Amino acid sequence: MQSRLPMIFILLTVVLDSMGIGLIMPVMPDLIQSLEGGDLGQAALWGGVLATIFAVMQFLFGPTIGSISDRFGRRPVLLIALVVMSFDYVLMAVAGTIWLLVIGRIIGGITAATQSTASAYMADISKPEDKAANFGLIGAAFGIGFVIGPMLGGILAEYGTRAPFWAAAVLAGANGIFGYFALPETVTDRIRRPFDIKRANPLGAFKSITQLPDLGRFMIISFVISLAFFVYPSVWAYFGKLQFGWGPGMIGLSLGAFGIGIAIVQGLLMRPILNKIGERNAVVLGLSVDVLAFIMLGFVTNGWIALALTPFTALGSIAGPALQGIMSRTAADNQQGELQGALTSINAVATIMAPLLMTQLFFYFTHESAPAYLPGAPFLFSAVLTFGAVLIFIPVRKSIPPRTETTNEVG
Repeated sequence: MQSRLPMIFILLTVVLDSMGIGLIMPVMPDLIQSLEGGDLGQAALWGGVLATIFAVMQFLFGPTIGSISDRFGRRPVLLIALVVMSFDYVLMAVAGTIWLLVIGRIIGGITAATQSTASAYMADISKPEDKAANFGLIGAAFGIGFVIGPMLGGILAEYGTRAPFWAAAVLAGANGIFGYFALPETVTDRIRRPFDIKRANPLGAFKSITQLPDLGRFMIISFVISLAFFVYPSVWAYFGKLQFGWGPGMIGLSLGAFGIGIAIVQGLLMRPILNKIGERNAVVLGLSVDVLAFIMLGFVTNGWIALALTPFTALGSIAGPALQGIMSRTAADNQQGELQGALTSINAVATIMAPLLMTQLFFYFTHESAPAYLPGAPFLFSAVLTFGAVLIFIPVRKSIPPRTETTNEVG
């Protein structure tokens, strides 16, 4: 049990990072209106600004925090981030102006960038052949938080618009205390890498990481996967309402079922799938499933059929952890924080771009003068993106080292 405590802490940290976003979503419209007045549309504009700020901070600071953890260790970075995160939620709980919420989202985006450090810690404690499966556990933890967060936030909202923030502060603080006693350091002098400001930023990290064999291609694939996947949070609510006549409850239920499906696939099925077909084939299988799922969702007109597709669409989530495992084994032991930081930045860029791109596609193919009425157009676009990722991956598939091989260190 003692040996499992660090992994439990890492998974709890990822759950809290994921929960923290959804936990406060139900109260944000009312909270912003109470601070700024105005109608719901104006509150939505501020909500978009706050969400963009959060993602931009993750993009900017993911590689920085990852590189800091390569130099000073994972333990201090994770524990300090949880303490700061706890105080940040307190700040937003007592915020009396919109600008304090802006400051809170800036701080929150920086602390949430420690997902890169959590992933690097998981890489540190995993055998080469276990990395992809353990990254699947991180994906499952994210899926669980994705489901629990909005549900808990909605329940706590009954006690006031500030209640979810206080709850999030307590949870982050409690996890920090748990980590203080449960989390040993994994960065030893053997893999400790000097901090280099030229590599501790998104562009520098990408330049350094992509010098390794095939990692440039893998970075592109990872970005495409993220951009295509974010079609779900970007347009699902609008798509479900227009195409199936769903209300908020049914939309929430369908997203919850999808999150649970991903958690089951990545948490329970990932390891046996990898043992059966390996990482390389798991990437191809996952991406191929995504292509088919996106095509079916692009044309489906019955809501119950869309729900029935949930287990199939969730199966596509094996591609991300499998690719992440390959990338982690390709990078050196003393580059794990840098690599995960670069991936955090890529994910943040996709988070920023996807809502703008997918909602514009949805509007273009659903407004009155649309050239063709096609509410599922964003999903078909995601299918094209994912198919492109398959084409990029296949040429390098045979050159990927076996799961038992890994790199030691670089300068």
